[in-house]
Amino acid sequence: MSNHFTGLSLGPPLGDQRLDLCDLYAFQSPADPARTVLILNANPQADFLHPDAIYRLAIDNNSDLRNDIAFSYVFSEPVDGRQTVDVYLASGDDAESPEAVGERIFGGVEVSFGREPVIARTDAYTFFAGARSDAFFFDFDGIKNLFDIRGGRNFTALHLSGQYPWTGVDSNTEANVCSMVLELPTEQLGANPDIRIWGRCSVRVDGELQHVDRAGHPSVSSFFNTDDTKLEYNASVPIHDRERWMAQFVHLLGHTGGYSDDEAVAAIDAEGILPDMLTFDPSKPARYPNGRVFTDDVIDYRLASLTKGDCPPSGLSPHTDTLQVFPYLGPPH
Repeated sequence: MSNHFTGLSLGPPLGDQRLDLCDLYAFQSPADPARTVLILNANPQADFLHPDAIYRLAIDNNSDLRNDIAFSYVFSEPVDGRQTVDVYLASGDDAESPEAVGERIFGGVEVSFGREPVIARTDAYTFFAGARSDAFFFDFDGIKNLFDIRGGRNFTALHLSGQYPWTGVDSNTEANVCSMVLELPTEQLGANPDIRIWGRCSVRVDGELQHVDRAGHPSVSSFFNTDDTKLEYNASVPIHDRERWMAQFVHLLGHTGGYSDDEAVAAIDAEGILPDMLTFDPSKPARYPNGRVFTDDVIDYRLASLTKGDCPPSGLSPHTDTLQVFPYLGPPH
């Protein structure tokens, strides 16, 4: 992702790429501005997703930081190179359940691993799951030039020193992800324009559901967590984010950008990264931090924020294989 790694060891949750949430997008449909597109990407290997996992998109539409709507994606055990997925819609109190509850709005949808997407439709919803080209662009070697991330240290040791850190090489031009793409009428998100969206991956281990990854603002989990805190962070819920993580976020910004405590809190609040839920007002054009689109350079945005504007832009361009039609992400490489 923006969260293609979790914490500083640069490894996936529980060492399993299938459980790794990569990116979260929210934007108006190019074909119909009255509809919203929500995309949750996982598994940078772009193969099967975990059959014992629940991948979830949750929406708060009344500003209480609790789930009012939840879409849960549950994948079958792969058989002979094929996999299917069920999609559940929960609302109200049911949306707070960590289990896949509510109405099953799609059942047994074929997961696509080839270039032609298998698209499922109802009157209200359009859905796709499968391998697609990754739209996230970043210069990973340049990031390593900026920070000393060896030995499990955190992202506090900046090495700007007046030198241009970027290599000019996009590390993700041939990358794929497994995407869950849902399009729905915007009115179904709720009346409050200040909608908050977040993703979660949970997996059943020894009969118990463990919350192992979460997705909200791009790159927040990657840059603000240490190896000591990532497990707790990924298991936590947004309603507790400010009380639990504000001090850690403020401390990091003091190191990376020389922020005072008050300046750091103001910067965090201006972007709205605590709670770590992607804010989207559908009445305004989607552009991060209002939703997120494929052309948003979220790494440049994040590093400018971390360094209080001292980090120069990478100069990379968005990928050109994205589509104006569903499922919007390009065919896999």
